[in-house]
Amino acid sequence: MNDSIVKTLGVAFAICLICSFVVSSTAVSLRDMQNENKANDKRMKILQAAGIFDPSKDIKEQFETLEAKYIDFNSGKLLTGSSLEEFLSEHKGDYDQIAATRDSNYSKSLSTSEDIAIIKNRENIGKIYFSTKDNEIDKLILPIRGYGLWGTLYGYIAIENDFNTVVGIEFYEHKETPGLGGEVDNPNWKNIWVGKEIYQSGDVKLQVIKGAVDQNMNDAKYMVDGLSGATLTSRGVSNMIEYWFSDSGYANLFSELDYES
Repeated sequence: MNDSIVKTLGVAFAICLICSFVVSSTAVSLRDMQNENKANDKRMKILQAAGIFDPSKDIKEQFETLEAKYIDFNSGKLLTGSSLEEFLSEHKGDYDQIAATRDSNYSKSLSTSEDIAIIKNRENIGKIYFSTKDNEIDKLILPIRGYGLWGTLYGYIAIENDFNTVVGIEFYEHKETPGLGGEVDNPNWKNIWVGKEIYQSGDVKLQVIKGAVDQNMNDAKYMVDGLSGATLTSRGVSNMIEYWFSDSGYANLFSELDYES
C-alpha cells in the first residue's frame, strides 16, 4: 500500500516537473518574439501619429525612415557632438526613457506644483523622432504621458514643422475604462486632433473640453471634444499636453529649432 502511494506521488511529481519544464521553455522561447511584437506595436503607433503608416509595408522598414534624436530636458536642447556620443556609448544604443524615470541618476523628481501631469519623475533625456523631407524637418513625433483615471497613459503626438499644428495622437498603453476613458483609442476621437493648434501667444492653449466643441467659436482650433463619461481622463490628457508643451517639456526645443530654421 505504501509503495503504491509513493509510486503515485512520484509519477505526479514527475508529470508536474515535466509540465513546468515545458511551460518555462515555451515562455523563454517566445520572449524574444513577444518583445519584438511589443516594440513593433510602439513603432506602429509612432508612424500612425505622424500619419505615415502603411499597413501593406513592413513596420520596421517604415520606422527606419524616421530619425531618432535626444533632447536634454534640463537645457531644452538636442544632444549633439561629444555629448551625444557619450550618451549613446553609455546606453549602448538601447535607451528606455521610462526606465530612466526610476533611476535618480537619470531623472528629476517633480514638485507637486509643476507636476500637473502627475508623472512624479521626469527623465533627463527624452527620445524623439524627426520625419524629414528634402533634408528639412517635416514632422516631429514626441512621447507624452500623464495620469488619467486609473493610471498613466503613454503615447505619442506628432506636430508639423511649425511646431504648433497637431498631425496626430496615439496611445500605446493605458488602463482607462473601455467605452469611457478607453475611447482615447477611438479613431474618430483621434481624428479630431488633426489640425488643432497648441499655442496661442506662446501659451499652451490646446485642451480637451467637457462636451462637444462648437466649431463656430473663435477658439475652436484649440479645443478637442471631451470623452463622454470620462471627465478625469479628459482632464488628464489636457494636463499632459500642457506639461509636455511647456518649458518643462518641449517648448525650449521648439524655440531652438525655430531659430535654426
